[in-house]
Order: sequence, then structure tokens, then C-alpha cells
Amino acid sequence: MAGALSAPSPADGTPVPPPLSLPQAEYYRTHPAEWDKLLKQMPTFRTIPMGPTQSEPAPVAANTWTRTTHIPPVTGLSNPLLLTNGTVIIHASCGSNWVKLTPDSTGSYINGTWSIIASLPAGYTPLYFASQILNDGRVVANGGEYNNNSGCKAVWQKNGAVYNPLTNLWKPLAAPPGWTTIGDAQSIILPSGKYMLADCCTTNEAILNNPDSSPPSWSATGGGKFDVNDEEGWALLQTGKVLTTDAYVFTGTCGLGSELYTPDPVTGIGTWVSAGTVTTQLSDCNPPNKSFEVGPIVVRTNDTAVAFSGVTSGVAGTSIYLAGARPPHWTSGPNIPTIGGKNFNLADAPAVALPCGGIFFAGSTGLFAPPTQFFEFTTANTIVTRANTPNAPGEPAFVVNLLLLPNGQVLQTENNTNDVEIYQPAGCRTLTGQPVITALSASTLTHGHTYIVKGTQLSGITHGVYGDDEQAATNFPLIRLTNTSTGTVFYARTFSFTSRSDKPNQASSARFQMPTVITKGNYNLQAIANGIASATMAVTVN
Repeated sequence: MAGALSAPSPADGTPVPPPLSLPQAEYYRTHPAEWDKLLKQMPTFRTIPMGPTQSEPAPVAANTWTRTTHIPPVTGLSNPLLLTNGTVIIHASCGSNWVKLTPDSTGSYINGTWSIIASLPAGYTPLYFASQILNDGRVVANGGEYNNNSGCKAVWQKNGAVYNPLTNLWKPLAAPPGWTTIGDAQSIILPSGKYMLADCCTTNEAILNNPDSSPPSWSATGGGKFDVNDEEGWALLQTGKVLTTDAYVFTGTCGLGSELYTPDPVTGIGTWVSAGTVTTQLSDCNPPNKSFEVGPIVVRTNDTAVAFSGVTSGVAGTSIYLAGARPPHWTSGPNIPTIGGKNFNLADAPAVALPCGGIFFAGSTGLFAPPTQFFEFTTANTIVTRANTPNAPGEPAFVVNLLLLPNGQVLQTENNTNDVEIYQPAGCRTLTGQPVITALSASTLTHGHTYIVKGTQLSGITHGVYGDDEQAATNFPLIRLTNTSTGTVFYARTFSFTSRSDKPNQASSARFQMPTVITKGNYNLQAIANGIASATMAVTVN
């Protein structure tokens, strides 16, 4: 196991602080007894005893969860991110540690191995923060609602860092000029590849131009925003515009608004305008709780976006944005099911677009109360229940993180445990949004050398993640190579993406560097985006 642990997450038995809106946080700051009462209701950090298990044979049955064969070396696992070499890195909540999951020789993440990677810069130990994969394959992280400064305390910090997988090093990243907070901020990679970041606590937004200059180069953007960014999420539409639904923090009102951001195709700079009125209450901005929580927004292959409600009392619904209609508009979606007399909602809950067109998501009851129930929003615009993880009955959905893997499975971590579960969705006969390879710079590939892949839909045509507390976008190309004789799977590291657009048939290219450990022989090469693989191309590795 490479690397060493640094600043750890809070000790077992410590409550996991919930992701709060700014008005909620201010209330609890001035009512410490109520804060203590709330913390006693929250799940606690805990290390689940897990003995070694046998390797899981493939294939795994549909609609089932499987715990990873090997045990992660840390607990409190949050913010899983897929790297461009096919590995997954996961942050340890309110600590500086990150761990890496590497799939086994068959491409199985269930049977993958764990290692420790570099720790965040000193003093940066966040919980609920922005994160994305940059076009060069590096990882960017900004902000954090909490920081482990003598306890996991609310600070809405402006710290940031950039991770280079090639050097296994994090380096600090200064906030945009004049910003005093970032906190539990949303972020997104625009079609141009530009990284756009919000300040949770104001209407400030910025585009990262160069993380390596001193100081880092940022450009202000986002004029015309109706309300502050707090609690809202961003989803990239196939048109290249960014969709959000309003949380109404600090407005003194509660409504049904939504907004569209149109970025410049090169600089990413743009402004917000109204996207119309949603069809159901999405923000929990009414009594009794007035938490201002909203649910995630997920863009599907059919050019629609599903927005989930964070309403914590009564029945929570969904609203569907018909981005491809003329004019674009919102229409009603199904309500989140009531189970056993309990209403479920998606207040700070995760969702992910599945390869076959559905949306897999978690919901829980009330305001941050257990149990968690997993659902699927189907292509027929219905919602059905799906299998639960072992810990779901006793935990609220805000501790759940979801990441779509290259093989179409969904990885789940929990902010408070060391349990990593992997979900196997049902398959389908046809896949919409397959990457298409139109050219390779060579068909005979050499260890360690770099090549170019060209094609269409290399970044996929869907988008959708948690929201303001965690982002796990996978709309970028991976390169998978499968040995035709042994079935051994390797991933090449991809970088230099010419587009991150989700537009159907969008042409683009990427570079990929062959692994140095790959064996010689004949291989099937595929490009993968959002868990969907292209047709194979025959290549030879020498």
C-alpha cells in the first residue's frame, strides 16, 4: 500500500455534521442547544469491521449491491472521483487523506485494490466541497462547508488544491480575487473545458483560466444571477448551457424559479437568465423546516433534465426540463414514492444517470432522517424502488455518494463509514450516447507512448451529479484495452480533451498515454464516457 496517512477524519462515534444552508447554519450558530440536539440525531463516523471476502465472480446479478472484496484503509469516505486512467480516488471526510481504488486485471472494481495517495495541503481538511476533473487529467478541489480545525467545524472556507496523478502531489490553489468564502459550492466543466466555480455564500462565480500561474488566473462571470448560489446545483445541457433551479436563500421569498447560464464558447464567461417556472416545489424554502435544500438535476440522453425536490415535509416531486422543445419549458414529473406512510425526498441527496437511460438516486425522509431508499427514475418517467445497501435503513441520504464507473456499475460511498458498495443496474439492448471512434493516430501501440483518438460523443451526452456538496462528473473519454487472448484489462491515461460538450455527435479528440506495464499482444480498444463503451477497434501492443 503506497503512501501514508496524514490528518485523519474525526474519531469513530463523532457525529457527521449535516450539509446546511446558510440560514440554517446561522440559526444553529445562535442556538447551540438546538445544534447539539441536531448532532445527536445524525449518523456517526464508524469503522465497520469487515473480514476478508472472496473475489466476486462476474457477472453480478442486476439490481444487487456487492461490497468491495478488499477493505479501504480509512473511514468516512466522500467525494469519489473517476480519474482518466480508470482508477477512482475517494476523500476521507473532514481529513486530508485520499485513497485510490484500482480495478483488477479483469476490470473489476469489486475486486480492486486500495492504496493511499498524497494528502491535501496542510490545514485543508474539508467536508462538502467542489471537485472536478480538468482537461489535462488533474483534479481540482475548492472550498468546504466544514474543516477539521479542532473538530469538524463550519467555516465555509476558501481553500483549494490541484492534484496531479502523475506526480502524486496536491498543491494549493488560491481562491478567486476578493472572495472570502467558497464553502459547499457547486462547480462544472463547461463544453470548452473551462472550470466554473461558485461561491456558496454570494452570487460570485468565476472561471479558472490557469491554475499554474502565480497567483492563479480567474475571470469573474455569472452576472444576472437571481439569488445566491447556496444549495443549488448545476447541470450541463446538450446545448452547452448550464441549468439550475433556485433555492431562494436570502430572498425573503419562496418560489419556483430556474435559470440558464450561456457560456462563451471559448472563455466560458456568461450570464444567467430565467429558464422558466418549474412545475413543483423543488426548494425547501417554506415552513416548517425552511432548510432551502434542493435535489439534484440530471440530464438524460433524450435532451431532458430531471430536477428532484428537496422539500422535507409532505410529498416531494420532480420537474422535467424539455431542453429540446421549442420553446424549452418545464413539465410535471412523477412524485417520489411514499413507502410505509413515509414521504421520501432528495434534500442534499445524490443521483446519477445510468447507461440505459434511467436515473439512479437515493432519498430519505424528513430533514436528514433515516431510512435511505434507493430508486430508479425510468425512461418511461416512472419511479421504482431498487435494492438497498446494508446500511441504508439506519442512515439519511445526505451521507451517500454515487459515482458511475466505466463498466456501467455505480459505486457508493458513505461520508461516515468505510463501506464501499457497488450496484449492478439492469442492462439494455441498445445504448444511446455511445462514443464513436473515427480515427486513431496508430494501430500499433508502444508502452508509454502517447497517441490521439478522434471521434464523436467522446464525452457522452448526459450529465448529472449530487449538486452543491459533491460533484462526480464522468463526461470525459477513457481508453480501455482488453487483451483478446487473456481478457486482461488495461486503461490508458487520457488528457488534452478538445471538448467536454454533451452535444450529440459532437466531434472531438483526446490524447492517451499507454501504460508502461501493459503486456504485448492483440487488444480491443474502446473509448468510454459515462459508463458507455464504444465499439471495439483492433490494435496491437508491442
